Amino acid sequence: MSIARVVLKSGDQLSSISILIWRIAQTAVWLVGAAILFCLLFYPSLGVLLFWNILIPIAPALFVIAIGVWRNVCPLATTNLLPRHFGLSKRKKLSVTQLGKLNLVGVIALFVIVPLRHAVFNTNGVATAILIISMAFIGIILGFFYEWKSAWCSGLCPIHPVEKLYGGNVLAAIPNAHCEQCMNCIIPCPDSTPNIHPNSSTKTIYHKLSGWLIIGGLPGFIWGWFHVQDETAITSLQSFINVYRLPLIGFIVTLLLFGILSKIIQPKYERGLISIFAASGVSCYYWYRLPALFGFGNYADDGLLVNLLGILPEWSLTAMTITTTLFFFYWLVIRKQNNKSWVIRPQFANKQDVVEERLPEVG
Repeated sequence: MSIARVVLKSGDQLSSISILIWRIAQTAVWLVGAAILFCLLFYPSLGVLLFWNILIPIAPALFVIAIGVWRNVCPLATTNLLPRHFGLSKRKKLSVTQLGKLNLVGVIALFVIVPLRHAVFNTNGVATAILIISMAFIGIILGFFYEWKSAWCSGLCPIHPVEKLYGGNVLAAIPNAHCEQCMNCIIPCPDSTPNIHPNSSTKTIYHKLSGWLIIGGLPGFIWGWFHVQDETAITSLQSFINVYRLPLIGFIVTLLLFGILSKIIQPKYERGLISIFAASGVSCYYWYRLPALFGFGNYADDGLLVNLLGILPEWSLTAMTITTTLFFFYWLVIRKQNNKSWVIRPQFANKQDVVEERLPEVG
């Protein structure tokens, strides 16, 4: 039996110390994720608190400021890329149409799953754990077949559309702690394209539709979501419909608004319009999420981290929400586009530098 070995020109790579530091960080975050998953399964109340009321509220702000950090250490990404790191992936490349379809499915999955938080996930740790395990399973299966981050992290992941919307003007690009060389697995690469946004690629109707849905629909969807109360049990079809009704109404309203404005404005102002909708979405999220974390939310204990009602004056929460809104509009809309990508693209793998060595049979 013969063995094929591929040797790529190394070029400039992260130093061994830098790689070690990132591997430690990835392992640490993965272990934190595993601990939260354990709590969701065996200590559901604690797990729900850690996941939905601590980890998730941090994520949107991180996406805005330094999405590259998250892309380097996301536990699902680390799991998805294990087959590639261990040389077990078939390293297939997705066609443009396949990637567009995955992006659209990811957007739809986001809008289907998030309202179910009110129906089950916000109050059921085991159900949340099953959701996470299911996504990890899908991600690692895709990792066995497709090159690097193409199929899951930049394709099917329901969080990726939000990353592209919020991560359009990051603080700085950081080293890529996963991809050893750029294999051009998808174009444009969301990690390495400066000032990426959901409409950066409109190659197929699937790309266009997924971009249009996430840009236009997300702000209203978020507003509607925060006007729905958690259900302790879904007892009827109507109670199930209720968790979708207001998010869907808000989604349609801002989607239509975006559609109208995008037809009116000149193409050169499209990027600014996208930034306004991105800032509106993340600002709306924290406008409602911050008060809920501290007991000032619309619905009693929904989304509660620690109850400071009666301790903090209500004006302090108003000041916090106004401050975050001003910050996100400054950061995404007013602040100059700095031409930074999420991570620094590693050296391209040059096909001419690929040397295939066929080792002799050992008989």
